Amino acid sequence: MYIALTKPLTFEEFLAWDDGSGRDFALLDGVPVPLSEPNANHEDLIQRLCAYLEAHCLEANLPYVSRQSKQVRLRTEPDEKEKSRKADIVIFAKDEWQRMKGSSSSAAAYIPPPGVIEVVSTNWKDDYLTKLAEYEDLGVLEYIIVDYAAYGGIRFIGSPKQPTITIYQLENDEYLPGNVFRGHDRIESRLFPDLTLTAEQIFAMSR
Repeated sequence: MYIALTKPLTFEEFLAWDDGSGRDFALLDGVPVPLSEPNANHEDLIQRLCAYLEAHCLEANLPYVSRQSKQVRLRTEPDEKEKSRKADIVIFAKDEWQRMKGSSSSAAAYIPPPGVIEVVSTNWKDDYLTKLAEYEDLGVLEYIIVDYAAYGGIRFIGSPKQPTITIYQLENDEYLPGNVFRGHDRIESRLFPDLTLTAEQIFAMSR
């Protein structure tokens, strides 16, 4: 389903746009596209993980701010219409978040954020393929995929399928092969080097 508009929206126009339905949207070639509503487990994991990371950043004095369900402006060529993703969790640079606090504009990732976390649902190819390419192209330093229900394809999470966290890190403008974490594996993140969470502890946030 696409929304009838008289002209394509810019990213800033899209952030101010409201169709009155209360639904969430992404921006595709200047057109708002409605998003599927997350299930309760998906939503709980996002909320709890975001709150945990926010507290961790404060405790460890890291220069980041974690926020859930924020729009990320994707890279486009000068002649292309704008597009965005509504990411499950965006890791903002603290300086950029402070800049937005002094602005009346909507809070969103206008510039490439240091990190993005996506929690996988049934449309898993978006997270493992489409968004991976988009965030790599954008220059997101760390892209974390949380597949708590083992939705992903065998080539990504192995066989037999099991809940998996995959972390992609940018090196010379390309993502290195993803580091995979399961069960009692401790998460290894460049953005959060002192994180003591295991994969299973993150999956438990959905229960």
